[in-house]
Amino acid sequence: MKRFLISSLTFAGITLVLAEFSPVGITHAAGQAAAQNPQRGAQPAAAAAQKTAPAKPAPRLADGHPDLSGVWWGGADVGGPGFNAGARVTGPSYTSLYQPWAAEKAKTLSDKDDPTLKCVPTAFGTLNVSLYSVGAVGQIVATPKMVVMLQETFHGFQLVPTDGRPHRDDVPPSYRGDSVGHWEGDTLVVDTTNYTDNTWMFAEGRVSIHSDALHVVERYRRVDMNTLEIEARIEDPKVLTAPWNAPKQTLVLAPFDMIMSLACTGTETQSLMDGAAKLK
Repeated sequence: MKRFLISSLTFAGITLVLAEFSPVGITHAAGQAAAQNPQRGAQPAAAAAQKTAPAKPAPRLADGHPDLSGVWWGGADVGGPGFNAGARVTGPSYTSLYQPWAAEKAKTLSDKDDPTLKCVPTAFGTLNVSLYSVGAVGQIVATPKMVVMLQETFHGFQLVPTDGRPHRDDVPPSYRGDSVGHWEGDTLVVDTTNYTDNTWMFAEGRVSIHSDALHVVERYRRVDMNTLEIEARIEDPKVLTAPWNAPKQTLVLAPFDMIMSLACTGTETQSLMDGAAKLK
C-alpha cells in the first residue's frame, strides 16, 4: 500500500496523545499540525479483510520460538480509519502512584517541560507501548539470539539479546536503558534497567518523571500471524509507592513491511514548544 511521508514529527508522534490529554494551548497546536499533514492509514478494505479472514498461526524462528518480526501498530496512523489507541488505564495510573515528593515535583512541571519537545525519547512509550517510544508504529526484527526493536521517531532502537547473557555493566545509563530477554514458553520477557533520569516515562501529554532506578519488565506474545500482545510492569522505588502494571496492549500487523524514518532536530517541534512556552 502507498504510504505518505509525514513531514512533521509533531503529527507523527507527539500530537498523537497531546491532543487527547494536554491543555488547550498544546491541543490547538497539535490540531493544526494534524490538519496540515497527510496521513498514512490502513486501507479500509484491506483492514476489514484482515479482521474477517481466519488468522494464520504465528511464524516461528529456527529455534522453535515465535517470530515476533513485523511492523506493529494500532490498526492505522493516528486519527486514520481503523486507528486503535489501545487499552486504556482502568486501574491506578502511573502518576497516581507517585511518592509525596514526586507528586509535589510534578506540580511544578507542565507540557512546556516535556523532554520530547526537544527530541528526547521517552523511557517507556506513548500509548503504553515501549516499542513505539514517541509515535504509534514500531518494527521488530527477530533472530534466535537477538531481538531488535525499531522506532520510527528519533531513529530509535532497542537491542534485546536472548542468548542468556546478563545486563551489561560497562555502559553508561541511557534514555532507553539496557535490555536482556528470555523466553518463557512462547512469551518473550524483556527486562530493562540502567536508565537516565532526565526523560519522561511516557509521552502522554502529562508529567511522568522517573528516576535512574526505573525497571521495566515486558512480556511479548504473538497470538497469531496478525496479533501481538504486550504486557508491562514498571518499578521505580525512588519515585513510586508500588509497581505499576500497564494495561495489556494488542497490536496488529501493519500492511507494510518497513517503518519510515522520522528524524527530530527541534525545528519539527518548534510550534509545540512555542505553544507550551505560553502555558503557566
